[in-house]
Amino acid sequence: MVANDLNMKSDPAASPPPAERRSPFNSIKFFVFCHSLLQLAQLLVSGYMKSSISTIEKRYGLSSQKSGLLAAFNEVGNTVLIVFVSFLGSRVHRPRFIGGGALLACLASLLMALPHFLNGPYDYTGRISSSRDNTSGICLSASPFTTSSSNQSCSQQESHAQQGVYPLLLLGQLLLGIGAVPIQPFGISYIDDYASKRNSPLYLGILLAVTSIGPAFGFITGSLMLRFYVDFDKLSKDEIRLNPKDLRWVGAWWLGFLVASCLLFLTALPYLFFPRNMPKEIVDCYREIVSEKQNCLHPLVLISLTVHRCPSGFPRIALRTLRSPIYLLVVLAQVNLAALLAGLATFMAKFIERQFSQTVSFSTMMIGGVGIPLAVLGTVLGGVLMRRLNLSVSGASKLCTTAILLCMFSATPLLLIGCSTQKVAGVFPPSSDALSCSSGCRCPQEAFNPVCGSNGVEYRSPCHAGCTTMETDFDNKITNYTDCRCVSYASAGTCGSGCSHLLRPFMVLLGLTSFVASFSQTPSYMMILRTVPTEDKSFAVGVQYMLFRVLAFMPGPVLYGSVIDTTCILWGKKCGKQTSCLYYNLDRFRQR
Repeated sequence: MVANDLNMKSDPAASPPPAERRSPFNSIKFFVFCHSLLQLAQLLVSGYMKSSISTIEKRYGLSSQKSGLLAAFNEVGNTVLIVFVSFLGSRVHRPRFIGGGALLACLASLLMALPHFLNGPYDYTGRISSSRDNTSGICLSASPFTTSSSNQSCSQQESHAQQGVYPLLLLGQLLLGIGAVPIQPFGISYIDDYASKRNSPLYLGILLAVTSIGPAFGFITGSLMLRFYVDFDKLSKDEIRLNPKDLRWVGAWWLGFLVASCLLFLTALPYLFFPRNMPKEIVDCYREIVSEKQNCLHPLVLISLTVHRCPSGFPRIALRTLRSPIYLLVVLAQVNLAALLAGLATFMAKFIERQFSQTVSFSTMMIGGVGIPLAVLGTVLGGVLMRRLNLSVSGASKLCTTAILLCMFSATPLLLIGCSTQKVAGVFPPSSDALSCSSGCRCPQEAFNPVCGSNGVEYRSPCHAGCTTMETDFDNKITNYTDCRCVSYASAGTCGSGCSHLLRPFMVLLGLTSFVASFSQTPSYMMILRTVPTEDKSFAVGVQYMLFRVLAFMPGPVLYGSVIDTTCILWGKKCGKQTSCLYYNLDRFRQR
């Protein structure tokens, strides 16, 4: 009897040869470890892109609408190919497809950093008419030829590389989206195929956790990289005259893409050695009967394979799913929330930077270190609460409704916490005679080197304040401008919005809103899974993610960027062309 049991347990189909089992590439646990690292690297790029978007916007003179399109463009390639790749299923060598996608994402990340190396050093507008000494920007009795020489200087600096930066960035984002297509669906199906029935939920839970924290790592990485000057590799330390508090400061946005590219390359290599078919994890083989062992696939995987083999049933399944009123209402509600989050994730750091006069790196750290972790915590606790209370579909809907109502309650004060637009001579409030005192200085229209006058009014440049003399410190850095025609003196740098003390209550309410809103995520998913037929669950979830991409992740950042552009009160100019916004109406920025 004991001998028969031992023979049954040593079935060669259930237990691979010892030499084969010793290889880590035949271990599903090692695959889960590698896939967690790969997803972390891939999502780090996504989060890093959003953290750097305002810096890229400033560096290359993009509008918020264009930068929003850039941030969302990776979804284009992902959406177009996700259905085709999912259809391939187990027909292909999934680990190699995952590795190939990761290598493509690696190349795309390098492509994103390429514009930095194709262009010369960042020439901020305060240096357009510059001789390399520090006399640039002060009030001089310029000749009528000054402006034309500046324009001639600009035309010589313009290059095909500068003009092709935006298409190059769009191409990089497109390839990033394409490279990410096989990573998640193939990884999940591969794990579900070869993990034991007992361990499969644990492994998928690990991947879900990594998916949640990946963007947070991207924002934190962005915060660290943006503390370095964009051209620290091209200029000596003495030549870098800006500091992170200067409105013209541009951080090393390209550096994070190089780091992410290296991480993607390293995490892609193991997939070249994983087999197409892996020995089934043997935990269940000792504890489950033979009939259960022969059907160890997750139900969603079996359903997916059934749909792939019977494409003629697709219209019937689609019609049946889309006719479910609960499914449609829940998905549309999730799409609205996803569009909101996509826009806020892209531009919230910029909002904090402008509204509360903070540096780019600090604003990015607030999102990655406070907002996203609290949202992840809320998602987890929402699932725990639903399990503890054993909620039905009706109970889940009540939990979602309560979470959204509380979210609206906590978000409403955010419309009131903020700063009024700072006074900028000739810009806000609009006045035609505000700069009459400096009219004889013939200041360039493109000049932007903010100074704060002794009267509390900000001027676009020392020239616009009519200043003719400057004072420097021991490091030869400008501290004050004197002998001014409009004020007695002016300090280098912006006056700021004057209400940075409101940042703390704003972040408390923002974190609370993120935490409460995320409580609805798990219950809403469970409502979808419980209100469609069992055989339609895979299709229903697929349609949900497709609608997320088409109706939320792609248009959300573009829509937000377009609205933000309407709040601009002064656009920058360089070489006669409009660049990024220099000043916003902060009240409209906050309310819209």
